[in-house]
Amino acid sequence: MAIKHWISAFRLRTLPLALACILMGNALALALSHIYFSWKIFFLTILTTCLLQILSNIANDYGDFVKGTDNEKRVGPKRTLQSGVITKQQMLIAIIILTFLSLITGIWTIYEGTKDTPIQSSLVLLFIGIGAILAAITYTIGKKAYGYSGLGDLFVFIFFGIVGVMGSCYLQSAELVLINLLPAAAIGLLSVAVLNLNNMRDIENDKTSGKNTVVVKIGLANAKKYHFFLIIGSIILMLLFNYLTFSSYLSFLYLLVTPILFIHLKKVQQTDMPQVLDPELKKVALSTFFISLLFFAGVILDFLI
Repeated sequence: MAIKHWISAFRLRTLPLALACILMGNALALALSHIYFSWKIFFLTILTTCLLQILSNIANDYGDFVKGTDNEKRVGPKRTLQSGVITKQQMLIAIIILTFLSLITGIWTIYEGTKDTPIQSSLVLLFIGIGAILAAITYTIGKKAYGYSGLGDLFVFIFFGIVGVMGSCYLQSAELVLINLLPAAAIGLLSVAVLNLNNMRDIENDKTSGKNTVVVKIGLANAKKYHFFLIIGSIILMLLFNYLTFSSYLSFLYLLVTPILFIHLKKVQQTDMPQVLDPELKKVALSTFFISLLFFAGVILDFLI
């Protein structure tokens, strides 16, 4: 089978959003301790996160196909199972392999990040890691798939925001600093904004397919207001964190990205055609990534200067 079909199924364009929480968490860890920073843990965390994101993507492909949500009425890019280039059995095998790989790299990452801490830390992180794997699979797979009952936003906020940022910070620093919940929540809100865009784009097809996302439940008009809250709320949380922990104006570098988000919000508010929102997904996902990257860069520059 052509590699290009699997690359398409993996949806690599989603990886920058997944990496945003890792960059933010490691930036916060670096800010806590300029002396110790493990690049080994950093890259292991990135590897595990990428595997989890790809697992989520193919599981989502499988679940939506089985439930009939991926059909000719869907607005976004045509999925691999829907187009027939990958079979259900092949996709199931890929899900099993990626689950195994995610578990192995996750355990390795936890070992490296907690080998000098009490075993309770390792067990808690292992429990959370298994939860992340299950969440990646059950978003659309199973009779009680949470993505079909409007819980996708909550799970994205938790795993792409709170768990991703706080967890990756803890693996580096062995510290849990409550104020770091502010940037963690900010990344979580931006990640939910990407999902909200996706669900606004697919609102009509989701309605007819029985996929009761938050957008389906509250309607397009309220979803736009919700989207405004997600974007503006994330910026406010970042600014509040900067205000409470100010050390250098370099920590405000991420504000260079915010004009893109303001233009994006105007576009969302002005459109009455959900299908035109598809290009906006990339804008918000990349903006989230660059907010984290610039914050990370600001911490490094502050240390060097």
